[in-house]
Formats: sequence, structure tokens, C-alpha cells
Amino acid sequence: MTKTIAVLNQKGGVGKTTLTTNLGDALHRAGFSVLLVDSDPQGSLRDWNEASEGAILPVVGLDRETLAKDLQAIKGQYDLVLIDGAPQSGKLAASAIKASDLILIPVTPSPYDVWACSDLVEAIKARQEVTDGKPNARFVISRARKNTRMTGDLSEALSGYEVDTLNAGTIHRETYAQTASDGLTVFHGHNSEAIAEIEAIQKEIMTLIEK
Repeated sequence: MTKTIAVLNQKGGVGKTTLTTNLGDALHRAGFSVLLVDSDPQGSLRDWNEASEGAILPVVGLDRETLAKDLQAIKGQYDLVLIDGAPQSGKLAASAIKASDLILIPVTPSPYDVWACSDLVEAIKARQEVTDGKPNARFVISRARKNTRMTGDLSEALSGYEVDTLNAGTIHRETYAQTASDGLTVFHGHNSEAIAEIEAIQKEIMTLIEK
């Protein structure tokens, strides 16, 4: 049965597309068939895909409120579907939540990111109340900076939402932007630390999905 993961945060600039592309590639390299879904009308994921002429993974655009229904018609041939969420769109987020088995919420070490999660977490919990606790949800610390106080305090700040945080996350590294500009992922670069970060996220989320 196909499992669907949505990468959501209604705040822009938190690394949703970066996480979607790199995690998708990691899952593909682990032997899964993967489809990426761009639900953002701005089309950042489709732009990434065009830069490599579609060489990495299949990408489709579903940027309407019918996303959950539309996805049902095409996802069956894949093991995993990853949805790159649209910022500032409550209705699109609601549709992605409805379609998903797991929600990943990337947040950077910024108080604005922490505050911006409120509406999304509320929407996820509202869905969980009528679906026996589904979808599962996790925060993912994104673009953290080493040895900074805010990075250290972030997990504690997020705990107030009563949503767990993945143990794995990403550090701010130039390789993420450099590989993305060519429509690639960190697996096509030479930064072993970035690859290890993405592989750790991939392994942790597979443990959650397989439960």
C-alpha cells in the first residue's frame, strides 16, 4: 500500500522543498519507488525538476484543493508519495493533511518559525481527532546552526505543541542550495555530512511509517 508523506509549514523559507527532494532521493536510493508532488502554485519543486530535465524523480503538480482526491488516481504505482506543501494556504494544507500518513514540519531555529506552526498543528490535531490519531506528525529541525543558543532551545520551544521532533535534522550547509540549483540533491555532491543527515532522516521516518 502506498504511503504518503507531506512536508508542510505555512511559513515560507523553512526548507520544505529541500527536504522533499533530498528525502525523496534518499528513499529512492533505499529501493522505494517515489513520486514527488508539488502542491505549491509557485512551482518550486517543478522548477527544481526542470533544472535536471526530470533526471532524478518523477514530479507532478497538484496545486488545487482537490489534491487528496486527485492523488488517489495516480499514487497506486508508487511505494511512497512526498507532497511539497504550499506556504500560506490553509485549504491546500488541509487537503495535504487529509491525503497523508505522515506530516513532516520543517522549522528553522527562529522564534518566528515556532510561532508560525500554530495553525498547522491545530489543523493536524483536528484531523487526528476524527481519524483515530492519523496522520502521524513530526517536527524536523532544518538549517540549524552549530553551537547557537536558539538551535539548542528549539526542541524545548516546540514541545509546547505536543508534537514530537525527529532526532535527525539538517545543519545549514551550502551544498543544499548548490545542488538544488542544478536540480540535484546532496547525493550528487561531495558533502558526506549532508548525505548522512538526510539518510538519518530517511531511516527515522521509515521506522514511523512501518509501525
